[in-house]
Amino acid sequence: MPASDVAVQERPAPSASVAPVVNDFSIQVATVNGSGSQTANLVLLRAIFQMGVPVSAKNMFPSNIAGLPTWFTIRASKDGYVGWKKKTEVLVAMNPETAREDVLNLDAGGMVVFDESLKLDSVRSDLVFYSVPFDKLVAEVTRDVTMRRRIRNMIYDGVLSRLLGVELDQMEVALRKHFGNKVKVVALNRQALDVGYAFAEQHLEIRDPYRIESMDENGGRILIDGNAAAAIGCMMAGVTVVTWYPITPSSSLCETLIDYLAKYRVDKETGKASFAVVQAEDEIAALGMAIGAGWAGARSMTATSGPGISLMGEFAGLAYYAEVPAVIFDIQRVGPSTGLPTRTAQGDVLSTAFLSHGDTRHPLLFPCSPEECYSMAVNAFDLAERFQTPVFVLSDLDLGMNRWMSPTFEYPAKPMDRGKVLDEETLDRIGRFGRYRDVDGDGIPYRSVPGTSMPAYFCRGSGHNESAQYSERADDYRKNVDRLMRKFETLRNWLPAPVVEINRKARVGIIAYGTTHWAVVESRDQLRDEADLQTSYYRHRAYPFRSALASFIERHDRVYVVEQNRDAQMVTLMRTDLRPELAGRLRSVLHYSGQPIDARTITDDILIQEGYRVEFSEANGLIPHDAGVGGE
Repeated sequence: MPASDVAVQERPAPSASVAPVVNDFSIQVATVNGSGSQTANLVLLRAIFQMGVPVSAKNMFPSNIAGLPTWFTIRASKDGYVGWKKKTEVLVAMNPETAREDVLNLDAGGMVVFDESLKLDSVRSDLVFYSVPFDKLVAEVTRDVTMRRRIRNMIYDGVLSRLLGVELDQMEVALRKHFGNKVKVVALNRQALDVGYAFAEQHLEIRDPYRIESMDENGGRILIDGNAAAAIGCMMAGVTVVTWYPITPSSSLCETLIDYLAKYRVDKETGKASFAVVQAEDEIAALGMAIGAGWAGARSMTATSGPGISLMGEFAGLAYYAEVPAVIFDIQRVGPSTGLPTRTAQGDVLSTAFLSHGDTRHPLLFPCSPEECYSMAVNAFDLAERFQTPVFVLSDLDLGMNRWMSPTFEYPAKPMDRGKVLDEETLDRIGRFGRYRDVDGDGIPYRSVPGTSMPAYFCRGSGHNESAQYSERADDYRKNVDRLMRKFETLRNWLPAPVVEINRKARVGIIAYGTTHWAVVESRDQLRDEADLQTSYYRHRAYPFRSALASFIERHDRVYVVEQNRDAQMVTLMRTDLRPELAGRLRSVLHYSGQPIDARTITDDILIQEGYRVEFSEANGLIPHDAGVGGE
């Protein structure tokens, strides 16, 4: 059947006895890592996005190279929710090892597209099954055995296009976006789409209620992962030195940045690059190089994850005490030790805030979206140079490696802030140069950069006085670390402000940070709609915290802090800043399975802690029962 004929076919209506579920369900594709399914999954995601339907995607993949199970989940939400959702309605079962369990995990009424060799339609009677002969269909597309393996997954995109109503023409647009100018590859994959669509049209009677219909909600948005967004932010911030060691899930940040730098920061006439990239032998060396570059006046950065943060402790302390700027991206994953390298968490908050021995504190930024990965990357370089200190950007695997909808990024409107770099005019004004002398009362000294005419100094991590001379005097040490703390206090009001939503009817507040935000947004709606529980919301965007934190807690009887770690690390950090009577109002909602946090988990936990009785509902999970008995 010609592609043009397929694209204009009207989709038959489902059985009249089943109410349509439109743009409000999740599609999970269960395959094997290394099977080439990522292309098909991204094409499906982008096609739905291009139809104007709000979408989000989560890729659950193993830490080996190939052969183990992987699950790619696309959530379509007419209401714009983009957090993880436990419940899956549509399953594409392609992995013999997990197929039966995947089917058993579905709620009644779900839909399953499966490879006919798996014979899954006998497993349950309360699901809609669609059997597809994938091997036979892909043989119609190409005789090349290797190519068959690569495009086999595109068949299920064609089948889903027919069953769900995803427009084939949008699938082709997504294909062209993915493959660029590889015309033959696009044509072959389009043929696979058409074969899958035609089979579904001719042999599969639509018996499920799930539909994708065009909306107009995605204008001005793009699909991008947080690591790519951060890489763009680094380039726009004027990064000149990138030192890194590969580690999941941060590697793609530097890899993407390297590609951007090669494209945009190499003089076309001379071939000269305005940047340097070094792949170090380990994370210790990576940060050491970044610190050396920062001392020399470069805008330098590195990226890592939890194990790398652990290794960087001594150099982080050096940069803090010697006051050298550097930017470190920590794309958090599950620990401790090697942990689960391809699962997400927020487990590095405490270790990073106080990274190194002795009295050490570091500023942390908490992006929740690709847009904030971009803007906070730009801001991090300014903060690092303004305050002459390492600045850590704490993203996570969910944000860093998954595709998210995002507004397009704004071009930086302000010039770079290089901070207090000594020049002749400043030297004349202050009279004499002392590298660690607090001239302005804000704790921030002036620095000189090597290679200029300004006075030099000895940069050391050992004891020193305000002139950078070696000293073991108690008064010199106390004066220096007290000034560092004064600088840290000055930093509070330079950091990104929290996002605060006050509900004057609420006695309950919720605090979150990073990607937890998206589940909290949905959970607040559930709490309101299901239990009439009104809440206010405070989203941390940085540490040290603003004074608004105490004010928020004072307004509420109970405040739930939602985070993705076992040990309530954010609560612990907050308690170091709060008066005891305010710290006593904090309660924890903790999630640490390695999967992204979901709204239902938050809702259920808060309801139980509020004194509601809950019961299990197959349709909605745990729901409030006799909600009016919510306790103090």
